Amino acid sequence: MKYNELNEIEKYVIEQKGTEYPNSGVYNDFFEKGIYFCKKCDAPLYKSDDKFKSDCGWASFDDDITEAVEKRPDIDGIRTEIVCATCGGHLGHIFEGEEFTQKNVRHCVNSVSLNFVKE
Repeated sequence: MKYNELNEIEKYVIEQKGTEYPNSGVYNDFFEKGIYFCKKCDAPLYKSDDKFKSDCGWASFDDDITEAVEKRPDIDGIRTEIVCATCGGHLGHIFEGEEFTQKNVRHCVNSVSLNFVKE
């Protein structure tokens, strides 16, 4: 599979499981209609209808496109990491029980892991 070329911060987050600074991501407070894709492999990951404002500092979604995101135990032994199911690129972490939405789940996603295509 051919992957997109990544800059240094994208490599750090997507390939080395880093995190962008809070409130720095272009999609943190972005609410246009469309689809969010993996920056590394272009797989569709999230629909804008599932994005919500959480004030956590990162883009937040309460659902993903079916089978697009894989959940794994994080290396810290506490959190659950989310990765692109197609290429394994690091997206962020998933949290449950915060009651932000009816689904009671928050995918906390680094904007540098995503590309957006307007509806």
